[in-house]
Amino acid sequence: MGLERQLTIAYSPQPNGVAEGKNRIVMEMARTMMHEKKIPLKFWAEAINTAVYLQNRSPTSALDNTTPFEKFSGRKPGYRVLNLRTQKIELSRSVIFDEKAMWDWESNEAVQVEITIPWNDNKSSMTFEFDSEASDSPQSVQSPLRTQAVSDLQATMNLVSPVSSVSTSETYDHTPRKWKSLDEVYAQCKMSIIEPENFTEAVKDEAWKKAMTEEMLMIEKNSTWELVDRPSNKPIVGVKWVYKTKLNLDGSIQKHKARIVAKGYTQKPGVDFNETFAPVARLDTIRTLIALAAQKGWKLWQLDVKSAFLNGVLEEEVYVDQPYGFVVEEAEDKVYRLRKALYGLKQAPRAWYSEIDTYLTHCGFHRSSSEATLYMRNKEGIGVLIVSIYIDDIVYTGSRSIFIHQKKYALTLLDKFGLKDCKLVSTPLVATDKLQREDGSEAADESLYRKIVGSLLYLTTTRPDIMFSASLLARFMHSPSKLHYGATKRVLRYIQGTIDYGIEYVTGKSAFLVGYCDSD
Repeated sequence: MGLERQLTIAYSPQPNGVAEGKNRIVMEMARTMMHEKKIPLKFWAEAINTAVYLQNRSPTSALDNTTPFEKFSGRKPGYRVLNLRTQKIELSRSVIFDEKAMWDWESNEAVQVEITIPWNDNKSSMTFEFDSEASDSPQSVQSPLRTQAVSDLQATMNLVSPVSSVSTSETYDHTPRKWKSLDEVYAQCKMSIIEPENFTEAVKDEAWKKAMTEEMLMIEKNSTWELVDRPSNKPIVGVKWVYKTKLNLDGSIQKHKARIVAKGYTQKPGVDFNETFAPVARLDTIRTLIALAAQKGWKLWQLDVKSAFLNGVLEEEVYVDQPYGFVVEEAEDKVYRLRKALYGLKQAPRAWYSEIDTYLTHCGFHRSSSEATLYMRNKEGIGVLIVSIYIDDIVYTGSRSIFIHQKKYALTLLDKFGLKDCKLVSTPLVATDKLQREDGSEAADESLYRKIVGSLLYLTTTRPDIMFSASLLARFMHSPSKLHYGATKRVLRYIQGTIDYGIEYVTGKSAFLVGYCDSD
């Protein structure tokens, strides 16, 4: 309740300031309550839970002085309290607690109380029977009554009756989702490149027909499958055609790619797949490899393994349908049994990784103990060869200055957010502007703002000059204003003027590792 999962870039705690700050507030609240009431440490988790409960029901300026509970549920918060006078649990909005009363933690006395919980419709009630000894036996249920065992309920606490009860006749305003402007809709419509949605559309174009034929030939060449009779006791995984136009750096068409993809979402664990794993190198590992290559004067190479997943040998018995448009005549009822993986299968990345891992190990490479996608071979008289795997892309180096950039990605961002022909600026932020949460300006589109900031954070991989700007703007992702949105556009205008910027790694005399940390 009151929580929303938001993803940030791995290994970059800068955008997590709100979460880290809130964790500290919750911890300090819990410590304060436990110290004031001299609560034993065994109730530490309950103190944390209570602190979160209070935070979710306290007004906050980030939500226009409403509570997270009300924002999340659409109704105002109330307290479920035990009224010791009536021996009933009541739901109330206004409750006065006797904060001077102390709990007697040394006492072992307990009291058994039967509590009636009235429903809002006043048509039925629920009774809880509290006992001093907890029981592991199943709870007995009697409609509309339920019994539950709770230990150590002490009746000496002074609790004043609720001032008022929550009325069931309250109505709440369910505000509809925000409307999208036509400009936003048009921005999503890129009509320059049209990719077919299905085989019927693709077969009308010779380029796509050629691409599909090449895909089938590649599968046959790799001995990926064999045509067999349809088994009666095995699930059959469906397949579909996926079409993608690959572009050159300047945006021109490089090739048309058609791929047969298995409908892996229909697979069941333990039936037609077991373990899953994708060999993805960490970005800091790749940057370290580039820095080392530059430091040593080594040449760096990058290659893409063509149809990599088709090389992974399957351990499981998997059957797939014949692809639409390429059904074998007079064998329409037959299916393919896979010898090797297809794209889309749950186990396809793991099968490919097992294949490349076996090959590199056979060639004398040693896998890193802390990075499963990093391999190194060091032979006397030959030198060092280091390989890093990112799914089906491989980066390797072995024995000059190196420059990395994200120019194509930056151009895509400018085009996506309508700033391809914008005016240039010399700095990412205005030095005199003081960005803050409550600046009095109109609220901006949260979804669009988050997309821009997320794109900027990814661009910092090769653009450390915008790291501070992106981290600062990430602080306002929950409630951005027009002023914050204007700041993001300025960063994009700065990128337009520095589109060729990147990171250059030069040869040096030493390769000492230098570490940095923040003030915390």
